[in-house]
Amino acid sequence: MHRRSGGRRPRRKRRLGLLKLILLAWLVFLIAVPIWAWTAITKVGFEPSGDRPSSQPGTTYLLVGSDSRAGLSPAQRRELGTGNAAGRRTDTIMLLHVGDGPNLLVSIPRDSQVAIPGHGTSKINAAYAWGGPKLLVKTIEQNTGIRIDDYVEIGMGGVVTVVDAVGGIEICPTDRMKDPLANLDIKKGCQQADGKTALAYARSRHTSGLGDIDRAKHQREVVAAVGKKAASPWSILNPVRYVSLANAGSDALRIGKGTGPIALAKFGWAMTRVNGKSGMTCGVPISDLSVRWDSERAPEFFSHIIEDDTAGISKRLCTPSGIAE
Repeated sequence: MHRRSGGRRPRRKRRLGLLKLILLAWLVFLIAVPIWAWTAITKVGFEPSGDRPSSQPGTTYLLVGSDSRAGLSPAQRRELGTGNAAGRRTDTIMLLHVGDGPNLLVSIPRDSQVAIPGHGTSKINAAYAWGGPKLLVKTIEQNTGIRIDDYVEIGMGGVVTVVDAVGGIEICPTDRMKDPLANLDIKKGCQQADGKTALAYARSRHTSGLGDIDRAKHQREVVAAVGKKAASPWSILNPVRYVSLANAGSDALRIGKGTGPIALAKFGWAMTRVNGKSGMTCGVPISDLSVRWDSERAPEFFSHIIEDDTAGISKRLCTPSGIAE
């Protein structure tokens, strides 16, 4: 009896030792993969020179969706319906504010008429075309008073790879959408979408009378859905998905110089919490479909972000379209 008991103890110790080694290896894997991915991400300058808003409570990220076709083959451009336009413009401009209150994800319509430093009044996405991230940041800061702390950019191909990396997302169009220009043909109601469909859904602006306003709403929906899927425990428990998501992120993103791995991790976590009780999404308050910012509601809305008071933003200020309801 004593010999058997003595024999069991070494075996039990060996099993425990093996389990500890497996757990240690898994921990190293979980840490090493994002560190490796971080080193592969392209860093770009985004902080403009000259006068800028002073430091503000909370953190405000600028999220830009570039319409760059870089990296897409002619066949991929045809399949995704992206066309062959050269250069970079901004299909998507969003601010993500994280602080004491609910996370806030807000769309800035790309056709917003604003003052662009050195260029007069024009559509806000022209700032990026004329001066890249630095001029876009300067334009947003001077027109809103909000200081941009960090910068994240994703291209068209990146949207496809990231959505596919999380295994697709759920989208919920309120009407059937058929847009040949975006290679989109989907039914009404909630449904699963792969990367190709999600990109088309986020780009389409020819299926409703609201145009870019509705498109911005769909873009926020896609971003929030990706965040929700990425936060799933399966993203960590499945090593293939974990590596695929890290690879997709490193290939798809361009981030601001000075945006460290912790700041990027906080951004990723915040993107999983922009819906429900922990977050809110809306459009910049606009007066009408001419996409001019509301002269009363917009400054009030911006002041809540500047003061890190997202909890005080009323439904009058935060609407899906940006138009007062």
